[in-house]
Amino acid sequence: MTVINRRKFVAAAAGTAVTAAAAGVAGEMLIGKRFRNVVPAVQAAPPAVKVTPPRIVKQKPLPAEDSLNIAGLSPFYTPNGQFYRVDTSLTIPQVSAATWQLRIHGMVDNPMTITFDELSRMPMTEHDVTLTCVSEAVGGGYIGNARWQGTLLAPILRKAGIQAGADQIVMRDVNNMTIGVATDPVLDGRESLLAVGMNGQVLPAAHGYPVRVVVPGLYGYVSATKWVVDMEFTTFGAFNAYWVKQGWSQQGPIKTESRIDVPKAKTSMSAGRATIAGVAWAQHKGIEAVEVSVDGTWYTATMAAQDTIDTWRQWYYAWDATPGQHVLQVRATDKSGHTQTAVKHRTEPNGATGYHTIQVNVT
Repeated sequence: MTVINRRKFVAAAAGTAVTAAAAGVAGEMLIGKRFRNVVPAVQAAPPAVKVTPPRIVKQKPLPAEDSLNIAGLSPFYTPNGQFYRVDTSLTIPQVSAATWQLRIHGMVDNPMTITFDELSRMPMTEHDVTLTCVSEAVGGGYIGNARWQGTLLAPILRKAGIQAGADQIVMRDVNNMTIGVATDPVLDGRESLLAVGMNGQVLPAAHGYPVRVVVPGLYGYVSATKWVVDMEFTTFGAFNAYWVKQGWSQQGPIKTESRIDVPKAKTSMSAGRATIAGVAWAQHKGIEAVEVSVDGTWYTATMAAQDTIDTWRQWYYAWDATPGQHVLQVRATDKSGHTQTAVKHRTEPNGATGYHTIQVNVT
């Protein structure tokens, strides 16, 4: 955790008009029980008001040992413009920091409402967290890593006086979309944030401007509320949030998984020394080891240093490729000692499992 200059960063957020590039940003929503692509979100024109140009806090560089310089490997930090987006908003909500408020109520002794100005006076921090969507297929792309800037959520919620038995927080966005998160993970000491910044920039509109929630270790459908304006303490027995009504599990801890980025599936490559590389993740547990299989024989991969236990970890294996068709697989072991399962399972109801498997042709 790194403490940052909250006044500079939040002043930048408060003075920024809500704008976003629609190109390349695809909204997704769940129809029935499955996610489907929808048309790209179109950003409405911002209100014609004078704003002060933002002064962005410069992001501190990542230690060199935390990142591998391998062509084709996912960069440690996912650029904001390439970060996946999954939500139910067909257009990006226009939310003004000047009018934004967060209401905290329900099973609490002291209901409260926080304005953005009040939020800006709270201690600010930054923390690297990898977010994953429950609809992420094995080897898929609904995952990204960023440095999030904001204030810790748990101290704010504790001030409301949480009542016994309140095991769920129902979070609502500006469009009244509901996401239910278990109370315990938010309060157990992990760096859950009310985030106002992403990768050293003011939080983009497409990712929740002016304020969103980031909870390490949980799939986004039970934690990553963008454009958040309301948090109601209740119980899982009393309320089912939106995704649960569509058939997904009430609670969604992220499963230990891994992916091959290099080489790509069905690649034709020359015989000789080659690099197999990718990323592995076990948010809020951390990655202990990665193994690569070539035609059924497992080898230990070399890993970059672990930034935080809440981020993915890059890895690679140097392979002496011989001519012919080859099957490559990867598996990860987290720091609790659990190795991801080879059993294939679809994304519903609580995340896909199995080894990412590709075939390559060596000539």
